[in-house]
Amino acid sequence: MPTVIAHHDVKDTDHWLASPKREEVFGPLGVTNIRTFVNPQNPTQVAILMDIADLDVVMAAMENQSMADAMASDGVLPETLVILVES
Repeated sequence: MPTVIAHHDVKDTDHWLASPKREEVFGPLGVTNIRTFVNPQNPTQVAILMDIADLDVVMAAMENQSMADAMASDGVLPETLVILVES
């Protein structure tokens, strides 16, 4: 089960931190142990660390409109998204 870090910018850090969307969209995909991080020098830069049962399933879901809608709801700036996979 690989561990993945995704980092990106957000419009409103407090809103992003409080949002239930991460669990709602990633939970059914077998993603567990989701942890959030905020850059203390630039709070609009955030990251999530998570364990993914099937990376192919999650990467395919990243292309779906429901994921785009969840990111928009959370104020994620999608053009800043970087995904790092444990090697």
